[in-house]
Amino acid sequence: VQLQASGGGLVQAGGSLRLSCAASERTFSTHNMGWFRQAPGKEREFVAYITWSGGTTYYADSVKGRFTISRDNAKNTVYLQMNSLKPEDTAVYYCGARLNSGSYYWGLNEYVYWGQGTLVTVSS
Repeated sequence: VQLQASGGGLVQAGGSLRLSCAASERTFSTHNMGWFRQAPGKEREFVAYITWSGGTTYYADSVKGRFTISRDNAKNTVYLQMNSLKPEDTAVYYCGARLNSGSYYWGLNEYVYWGQGTLVTVSS
């Protein structure tokens, strides 16, 4: 599965962006999906997760209430709606596909396919 992330850009604090992650295969609908981010000089960290059906989502505490993950299996695409952006949200955002289920959704090693990343810059 190839993943293509897009939608990043420069936005002022308090603004919004919507990231998209398009998958190359119809098997996307069977994959649980996650968004991660990596700020300069920091490790990649978990942001949000959605199960294959879209029925369950999880968020990092730092984005809860501001970000929303969703998916459209007919379009092989997962989205990350980011509202009330803060300068500390500045990072390269990556989407990942997870074949496993279960509670370890925040673990990097759980994801077998990754998109190339899209840069989000939030100015103060």
